[in-house]
Amino acid sequence: MTIEEAKRLMKEKIKNKNLQKHSLAVSVVMAKLAERLGQDKEKWALAGMLHDLDYDQTKDDFEKHGLVSVEWLKEYQLAPEILDAILAHADKKERTSLMEKAIWCADPITGFLVACALIHPEKKLEPINVEFVLNRMKEKSFARAVNREQIKSCTELGLSLEEFIELSLSAMKEIARELGL
Repeated sequence: MTIEEAKRLMKEKIKNKNLQKHSLAVSVVMAKLAERLGQDKEKWALAGMLHDLDYDQTKDDFEKHGLVSVEWLKEYQLAPEILDAILAHADKKERTSLMEKAIWCADPITGFLVACALIHPEKKLEPINVEFVLNRMKEKSFARAVNREQIKSCTELGLSLEEFIELSLSAMKEIARELGL
């Protein structure tokens, strides 16, 4: 499966435009992480693009989140590590591989960065920098639903929090127009 095929499938399965944008964001962050860590960029991008594929079907039964996606994706004969990453992001599998650990921290950082952009006067990603994000992370009432410990698990990838935020911001800024930010 190519990234374009994955994008089409994602848009077919996920109807919520914001969740589609989230999948795009996680995909580009995963690709940038793969580059930084010397991993397979295409596989990592695919995992990011497909990680919430079943969200519409499982939002009321989150115990099945990830499991339904993997079942659907079996027919595409994707690399097993992509399916494992999807399961790991949904906490259905212990995170042991770099890809699994990467998607665990990439998933929440994208939403947090969107929240940062939306409170900025310009409502864009461009003026957001690492310092701005770090300051917002200290505010417990800001983006309360975002698990900061999950974001900080980026250290398991050998990255500092600052480096991870910079990398994630850079990736998302590359597709800012597509994200509407």
